[in-house]
Amino acid sequence: MSLSMNKVLKNSWALFLGMGFIMMAYGFQGSLLGVRAVQEEFSLTATGFMMSGYFVGYFIGAATIPNIISRVGHIRVFAAFASLASLVILVHSILINPFIWFLLRVLTGISMVCIYTVAESWLNDRSTNKNRGSVLSIYMVILYGSMGTGMFLLNFSSPENFQPFILVSVITSAALIPILLTKKKPPTFKKIKAMSLKELYEASPFGIVSSFFYGTIQSALFTLLAVYATSMNFTIFEISVVTFLLAVSGAVSQFPIGKISDMYDRRKVIVFSTFGASIFALLAILVSRQMYLPEGLATSKTWFYIFLILFSFCSLPMFSQILAHTNDYIPKEKFVAAGAGLQFVFGLGAISGPFLCSVFMDIVGSNGFFIFLFFFHGIIGIFGIYRMRIRKTVDNPDSQFVAMPQTITPAGIELNPTTEPIEEPIKEENKVI
Repeated sequence: MSLSMNKVLKNSWALFLGMGFIMMAYGFQGSLLGVRAVQEEFSLTATGFMMSGYFVGYFIGAATIPNIISRVGHIRVFAAFASLASLVILVHSILINPFIWFLLRVLTGISMVCIYTVAESWLNDRSTNKNRGSVLSIYMVILYGSMGTGMFLLNFSSPENFQPFILVSVITSAALIPILLTKKKPPTFKKIKAMSLKELYEASPFGIVSSFFYGTIQSALFTLLAVYATSMNFTIFEISVVTFLLAVSGAVSQFPIGKISDMYDRRKVIVFSTFGASIFALLAILVSRQMYLPEGLATSKTWFYIFLILFSFCSLPMFSQILAHTNDYIPKEKFVAAGAGLQFVFGLGAISGPFLCSVFMDIVGSNGFFIFLFFFHGIIGIFGIYRMRIRKTVDNPDSQFVAMPQTITPAGIELNPTTEPIEEPIKEENKVI
């Protein structure tokens, strides 16, 4: 490990530790609310509506947070919104109503996007062109690893009790300790230049359309998987295994899929990936129908886990692929603006995902969850084939695949080491006076 990388880790340990606690609480909370909603006999539509509140808040927060950080500062913003997230989860255990939970999810979404933006802009400021990609990789490992660990906390106590909600609040509050005690100065927030959606669409129609539909897919996937598993009579431990496998396998698959997409036409990789995800979604439906047959005829849940892992391998790296594909058609100086634009479109799609998926589940039953995933992955694949016939592949040497966590914000997209030239920090002793 290089000296510059060691310095970044030394200067950012408090942030990494704080984000680890935040993501542990976030992973736990998502599964907890999904299971509790089923136990409280919320309708599937009401559950989907409630879960979509997070992405409404995420969208609102993404538009307002830069101004708040500029006025108040990184540390105060992190402390304020981590405290808000800690408070909100406790209210869930007191006021049990789908509409109230929707409003609380909006507040959680606002809090989380603010926390992500603080963390990612901080890391971008601490890193250099030489180690920016490595810093992003470590950030991803912490996010997904902590999220997966948090999902196993579902076994701490029954979701019907108030103790799990208190534990989420305690873990979220613990994130404040390392951040508030750090002596390191926070960075100066840089506002990202915008790129109009019209300009972005003209540069890459497939990029913007697939980003919208993938936002719809991923928001439903992460918010309703626990609901699906609960409705299929999985035990609490099995639900935590399912959600853990989704998070971890998606993180692991980012790098091999990325290498392949740098070697071949990126649109072909996206099309194969999205059709692969569709196929594994159908296979998950087939094995899930066999799991509860009489003994001797039933299929082991192991096959369901395998197909879920394969689905995640194909599906979760897609936003990074879509971003890299879009960068294939634009100059290097617009990479950050394009990434921010795609994240905006992704957020628009994400708002509707949980609600639309819950409608599918309400109409055809629990496996409407995978039918929804099959349908929208198929749309992306079909549109990708159409675009390959309209436009030839372009070789842009400045563009490359960079793995991105599914929670990435426009500020975090700056961590991409290929986005724009960023001056290396100049030490005082090297200056000539």
